[in-house]
Formats: sequence, structure tokens, C-alpha cells
Amino acid sequence: MSEWDEWNARIIEEFRANEGRVAEADGYPTILIHHIGAKSGIERVSPLASFPQDDGSILIIASKAGAPTNPDWYHNVKANPTFTVEVGTGTFPVHAEEVVGAERDEFFARVAAERPNFGEYQRKTTRTIPVLRLTRVS
Repeated sequence: MSEWDEWNARIIEEFRANEGRVAEADGYPTILIHHIGAKSGIERVSPLASFPQDDGSILIIASKAGAPTNPDWYHNVKANPTFTVEVGTGTFPVHAEEVVGAERDEFFARVAAERPNFGEYQRKTTRTIPVLRLTRVS
């Protein structure tokens, strides 16, 4: 198991043991996305920072800490945009769509002002870091 996989496993265990709270998130909401591998079809679970919106949707950011490529989960979500998330103690299906243009830029600027690490991630890379909106599926 890679160091990254070990970190994810620890965060997932902490999330589930503490009703969705994760110490490293500094009080910010974390969710677990159950994405389906674009090539493998295997379900994977990734912990992500989340940004709940007033309309009930949740925004997530494919930052990969400013790496030059998007995270694997991003490619999986683009290929299979309907999947399950864990929020707190609840689990429900969502549909993902990418937020683009001015809406993406305005949201990202607000996040970077509140959580400077995301602004630093954008400065580290030449790619535009994707933002996705998760909408609950009934």
C-alpha cells in the first residue's frame, strides 16, 4: 500500500469513527466519494474537502495539491458521474457536473480567500483546477 493509500485509509477510518469529522480538516466539512473506476469499474473511496451550498448541492475541488495532473477520482467521476457520497453519518446518491467559466472562477476565488492552501495549489500548476457540483439524486 502506498503512503497516499495509507493516508486515505486513515482519513476514511477517522471520518467513519467520528460522524464525518476529520481533525486534519480544521473543522471544514469532509465527504467520502464512492467513485467507479473509469477503466476498471471498481468502486473506490476518496476523502475530499467539501463546500456545501445554499441550494443543497456540494462543491468539490480536484486540486491534487497543485500537481500537474488531475486526481484519478476526477477522471472516474467524469466517466461515471452518478455515484454515492458519505456526508456525516448519511449516505446518498449524487450526480456530478463540472462548474466552468465565471461561476467556477468566482467560487474558487472565495475558497482561496478562506482556505489559502487552495490558492497555493492553483499557483503551483498550469492547469485550471476543476470544480465539480454534486447534486443529490432522488
